[in-house]
Amino acid sequence: MSRFDRLFQQLKAQNQGAFVPFVTLCDPDFDRSFEIIETLIANGADALELGFPFSDPLLDGEVIQAANKRALDAGYSTAACFELIAKVRAKYPEIPIGLLLCANLVFVPSQTQFFERCKQVGVDAVLIADLPVLAAEEFIHDAKQQGIQPVFICPPNADQATIERIAELTEGYTYLVSRSGVTSAENQQNAKNLDNLVERLKQANAAPILQGFGIAQPQQVKDALKLGADGAISGSAIVKIIERNLDNQAKLVQDLGDFVRAMKNATVL
Repeated sequence: MSRFDRLFQQLKAQNQGAFVPFVTLCDPDFDRSFEIIETLIANGADALELGFPFSDPLLDGEVIQAANKRALDAGYSTAACFELIAKVRAKYPEIPIGLLLCANLVFVPSQTQFFERCKQVGVDAVLIADLPVLAAEEFIHDAKQQGIQPVFICPPNADQATIERIAELTEGYTYLVSRSGVTSAENQQNAKNLDNLVERLKQANAAPILQGFGIAQPQQVKDALKLGADGAISGSAIVKIIERNLDNQAKLVQDLGDFVRAMKNATVL
């Protein structure tokens, strides 16, 4: 059983949903990024969703774009990100780790090498933001060869055929996008048909559903669970805490801990 599968089984037994934070690796630098991840886990994160800094992010709004730039400007590369994941895995052998990144980082120099490296450092799942589910076979084959669970996004306008294909191919967790557009803590307007999407995903036996985009307050976590999602992902709100405390790591850690505890507390059903 995978770490994600085990996590959702345990949370269900405890009558809880999952809270999963997203951060960009090596933002603002390697050592501070590791301390940030330590803080997330210490304060209740059930799993991690991690991004690699990239010069042309696809779904990211201004806040996460800035995080990418900070890491890149500091000289950190894909190699450094894998090194950081290995350090996290060594300290936290049970925490599920998913990656959310763009295809260019996977297919250069080759997807085979990428997934081999994922396995070596202890990654559990990979979501390629710009890989359509209709063109996923090659990616899925190489991922599964290395024991990596493929994850796909369910957009708010997904038709029934897309939902069924996502349910068929996705493992670990299903990423349900709350709304159209890019990531942002400010834009918290959910699509009107999310409850219908959740119901149809469940009818198709999809992997556990994590709702993301615009999740910035504990009440939104509760609302996601009320819709039938199995948990929530928060990224921009967390990265904003990092951004406004770049000159004060102690305050960053304190504010981040407070935020994660509040979000995790909201998952108790």
